[in-house]
Amino acid sequence: MKTIELIEYGPVIPVIVINNVDEAVPIAEALVQGGIKVLEVTLRSECALEAIEQIATKVPSAIVGAGTLRTDADATNAKIAGSQFAVSPGYTHAMGAICKHVDLPLLPGVSTGSEVMEANNDGFDFLKLFPAVAVGGINLLKGFNGPFSNIQFCPTGGITIDSAPEFLKLPNVPVCGGTWLTPKHLVEGKKWDEISKLAKAASSL
Repeated sequence: MKTIELIEYGPVIPVIVINNVDEAVPIAEALVQGGIKVLEVTLRSECALEAIEQIATKVPSAIVGAGTLRTDADATNAKIAGSQFAVSPGYTHAMGAICKHVDLPLLPGVSTGSEVMEANNDGFDFLKLFPAVAVGGINLLKGFNGPFSNIQFCPTGGITIDSAPEFLKLPNVPVCGGTWLTPKHLVEGKKWDEISKLAKAASSL
């Protein structure tokens, strides 16, 4: 799989932090029921890898990936856990190399023109702009479209259900990432139906 193929499954990739492994499958099932199949589980909690493994084995209709990859070990462990793709907050040649070595499709994070050039030189033409709003958001993406017209972006960081449509109108933004689909209060309250509703709204953007 190439990461650009992820756009075929909808306009939003949820960025999910799972702090309790028992919540992994219900969250994934709720999102899939709402029409969101591509799930990024960030490696920001101790149970993240186990959560990815649970989703990969018990929710076969989901396409689960690991986010916040920073080291070689992150990439290797994500692959072993069953990740079908990976997302990094920034880009280095080493990160690109290890993901290729373990056959883990990577959506590399960038925030500057130099990072875009380095990632593209290593063969990546679908990139994550992060943290999107903080580094310039829509105006930066409009600026990138000139010199980097062959690059597609998935902006993530600070995007909401209200601002997502404006990002998705840009010619170089086929999909965006967001944390609003799995808010902490809904997860802790086990309100899976409410998460499904948020997923339905996101999938229809």
